[in-house]
Amino acid sequence: MMLKGVVIVAVLAGVASLTLEAQGGRGRGGQGGAPQKVTAIRAGRLIDPDTGTAAVNQIILVADERITNVGPNVAIPAGADIIDLSKMTVLPGFVDTHTHEAMTYKEIPENNTYYYTYVTDPTPLRSIQAASNAMQLLSSGFTVVCDVGNNGLYADTALRQAIEQGWIPGPTIIPSGLIIGTTGGQFTPSPEMYKYHNIVYPEYLEANSRDEIVKAVRENLLFGAKVIKICLDCKPWGYSVDDIKLFIAEAALGGAKVNAHVQTKDGAQRAIDAGLHVISHGQQITPEQHAQMAAKGIYLASTDTPFTGYRGSAEGEKHAAEQLKSAHDKGVPVTFSTDMDYWNEKMKNEKGDWLNRGDLTIAFLQTWKAAGIPAKDILKALTINGYKAADVYKDQRGPIKAGYFADIVAIQGDPLADIDALRNVQFVMKNGAVFKKNGVITIDGLLHPGPVNGFRRR
Repeated sequence: MMLKGVVIVAVLAGVASLTLEAQGGRGRGGQGGAPQKVTAIRAGRLIDPDTGTAAVNQIILVADERITNVGPNVAIPAGADIIDLSKMTVLPGFVDTHTHEAMTYKEIPENNTYYYTYVTDPTPLRSIQAASNAMQLLSSGFTVVCDVGNNGLYADTALRQAIEQGWIPGPTIIPSGLIIGTTGGQFTPSPEMYKYHNIVYPEYLEANSRDEIVKAVRENLLFGAKVIKICLDCKPWGYSVDDIKLFIAEAALGGAKVNAHVQTKDGAQRAIDAGLHVISHGQQITPEQHAQMAAKGIYLASTDTPFTGYRGSAEGEKHAAEQLKSAHDKGVPVTFSTDMDYWNEKMKNEKGDWLNRGDLTIAFLQTWKAAGIPAKDILKALTINGYKAADVYKDQRGPIKAGYFADIVAIQGDPLADIDALRNVQFVMKNGAVFKKNGVITIDGLLHPGPVNGFRRR
């Protein structure tokens, strides 16, 4: 009887703990009862990317993770921490709507052969790459990152979970889990590799029939995907309009949108007809199709690689810029996106120092400039359009407004006049916690021995 009593007490205690967490507490190991930390930021210039305007001498009040007030005459409570950015330009964090943090294919040793990278880099190693890349992106001001596949066996959803629980600092990750595609995915394996070594999985999750599509979507959602990524036309036997609509409907049951890899004109038309949320790549989309996308509010993540000393070509940048200009001119809600998943020994600056993942990502501004996109529209693509494409607006994440999460960056200069000012981020706050100040990353207070934000948070 004594043992039964102990078990009952333990079960009741566990239920109480879970109930507290479900009601908004931070759960076991959390700080639900701690007093709020209040921070006041003095902003010299505060940019609203939605309108392309700036206000001077603003106060941003932050309590714990969220913004509570913004304005020129906001009273600063006694005891608040004060961050002086009065000589800087303050704006909301950036978004990369298409990247791959846990895939790094290289010139040496694999000669940029994707198969080789996938075979030789196990998921645990790729998870560590992803954690490092996430912090490098945050350092450059990217507070939301859409990680859309090619992450081994769910390295992306594990990364999101680690950041959400508080193990490491990083952006808000919008992971897709495994890319869903028809037979073969983006691979063209030999019969031996396909039949006997199952080479396609887990880089791609094959789904050909309606039942397989439903199962694949549910499997990704089960393991933590927040967006469903499909390879729409990677093979001639790609997905039909009805197939795509099924993806959309099934993803919606789990609160997710659908992002599709699109590489052909015909594939783009099917994506448009089905009403996809995001089309990725789309370098063969016509001006008429851009107009259709604009009418339907379909977001474009066109992954516009610039021509640099370490990557790309002049012809490739020219084509990407022409496509980007067409989309912008037709009113497509374009987003900043990179498809970054590579590395080589030429990735250094003029001083010979290594460029980090954030440097390499923000360098994609070059293609936008080549397209002649106005600075205010580039900034909107990098923020407002990105939040909407990533579907985080509903979670009150994005703009610097009362009630929203405090994801804030600061730079020197005016990006509305010179968009390249965004290349030198001096301050980063994520969820109300300072990650970078005076150009220096400081994470001593952001590394924890456990899931301080709750062990069920993902």
